Amino acid sequence: MMMVSSPSSAMFSSLVLLWGLLLSTAAALVTPQSPVQQRHELARRQTCNTATNRQCWTTSPAFNINTDYEASWPSTGVTRTYTFTLTEVNNWVGGDGRVKVKAMLVNGQFPGPTITANWGDRINVTIINNMSSNGTSIHYHGLHQVNSNTMDGAGGITECPIAPTKSKTHSFIATQYGTAWYHSHFSGQYGNGVLGPIVVNGPASANYDIDLGPLSVSDWYLAPIDQLAARVNNPNNPFIPGFPGSPPNSDNVLFNGKNINPAGSGGSYQKFVLTSGKKHLVRIINTSVHHAFTFTLVGHSFQIVATDLVPVQPTTVTSLFVGIGQRYDVIINANQAVGNYWFNASLSAGPCGISNNPRPAMIFQYSGAPNTNPTAPGSTPTDTHCQDATNYTPVVTRTAPVASFTATPGSTLNTNIQINNAIARVFWPVNGSPMKVDWNNPTLEYVKNGNVGSMPSAENVIQVPTANVWTFWLIQNNSSIPHPVHLHGHDILILGGSPALANPIAPGNSLRAYNPSTDGPNLKGNNPTRRDTTMLPAWGWLVVAYKTNNPGAWLFHCHIAWHVSQGLSIQFLEQLSAIPTTVNLNDLTANCNNWDAFYPANAPFLQDDSGI
Repeated sequence: MMMVSSPSSAMFSSLVLLWGLLLSTAAALVTPQSPVQQRHELARRQTCNTATNRQCWTTSPAFNINTDYEASWPSTGVTRTYTFTLTEVNNWVGGDGRVKVKAMLVNGQFPGPTITANWGDRINVTIINNMSSNGTSIHYHGLHQVNSNTMDGAGGITECPIAPTKSKTHSFIATQYGTAWYHSHFSGQYGNGVLGPIVVNGPASANYDIDLGPLSVSDWYLAPIDQLAARVNNPNNPFIPGFPGSPPNSDNVLFNGKNINPAGSGGSYQKFVLTSGKKHLVRIINTSVHHAFTFTLVGHSFQIVATDLVPVQPTTVTSLFVGIGQRYDVIINANQAVGNYWFNASLSAGPCGISNNPRPAMIFQYSGAPNTNPTAPGSTPTDTHCQDATNYTPVVTRTAPVASFTATPGSTLNTNIQINNAIARVFWPVNGSPMKVDWNNPTLEYVKNGNVGSMPSAENVIQVPTANVWTFWLIQNNSSIPHPVHLHGHDILILGGSPALANPIAPGNSLRAYNPSTDGPNLKGNNPTRRDTTMLPAWGWLVVAYKTNNPGAWLFHCHIAWHVSQGLSIQFLEQLSAIPTTVNLNDLTANCNNWDAFYPANAPFLQDDSGI
């Protein structure tokens, strides 16, 4: 039966609407609103972020795709709370049906649970270390941690590791939005499984109907990561002629923790379901120890809308290179015939990782398609030789004054492999020094105690004292291995780099040094590609810049787990004098006391690598 409103009820509704409008107008005239008022107002407003208008996030106050998220962000008053219990499991059956000798898991699973929040929410993560013999940490890869450097989760730098049976809570604001991930920063521990996705909901530069969520792609090793690292550290295990250390093949490549067993029966393909006629957002994350991938989806293209946590002008590609630690938010249009389609992960020929699974893949299945494997294999994409595309245009612009950059010894970071024959170890030093942190005395402890000048040289500290200036860095790679380099606390502007070599392991290669007279004029300072992780070419150079707007101790390191373990890292100590007034250094005390009681006296092992 149809209900008809009486004139009196219609009049009452109109008065209510008018009164609400008057209240909203009056609230908008309060200048300025207190933080409490702002949170209350935002909490009761509906978002404008719809399938036909993803560029908008909220209308009053106005936050959208053009908002400079480093200058302002919503204040939601919402706290998202997570508890992560880390355990050590022997002979764990993984997502391909095979036994991993030693797994380290978050809440008993791999990948760990997804941290989900909205732009401007507070995120609280309590980490409980129930591993019997390992310290741990959790780093929130890509999140800037504005004025919350003690929450960055870099053991030996921003905190002491979390001791067994102890816990620590990280609390910070999601000042950015998009796709990130968390992982242990305690030696190579994340290679045993301590990692998971982060999704911060916010606007997008193109419209989509359905958010399919994160897609974490990881190389997978059945042996414990410390055993594999010992093999890579041994210069008597040659990988290529004249190149010591032997990176192992991965046993598999997992998609959100799943795949078939390439060596026989067991496991199953990961599947994502597409709805015909709809556009789907997929958040691709490379959470590998060593592998870089080029992704293709048979019969479909990708519309890229974000590189790491940087929204970009929509760009359509048919294949997508993703280095370790990188993320891409892509939109997939389900405009093909209903069926099943392979999503393929191709590995570059050469030193960016080799897998015992020759054809890593998962399935995108249209709703209504039969549960069968796809038949069309797709074509092999062009080999990028592990080089980033740098033609993405950020929506929020940044311009660095490249004309002021001069390559000097003080602004140059040289890396090359180093062999210590006396102890038969492989190292990756930066400017001749492989990093080694002191777990019991993190960098911020030195800052707190006012004795930074006494830090050992192996800490690889570079002070960047001036606030809100562009700082430029030239990185030279005197080796045949491309390196994914990641900066904590900032995005980096990719100003230029040498082209990839088709065969970096060929005999006779040598360093292609940066030439200021020929390379300098080609550096791009006007809104170049910006992200937190990028590729340093083999035998080549890279020039990057970032703005010193976030006081703290920030790691800058290679994200190949073997290499960061072997010392390929520095730390920028940014705005030293401002750190005590912007960062709560008292956060260090309780956790460091716990760690000091455990290590080294009660630990079953001693640090034998960089520590991060």
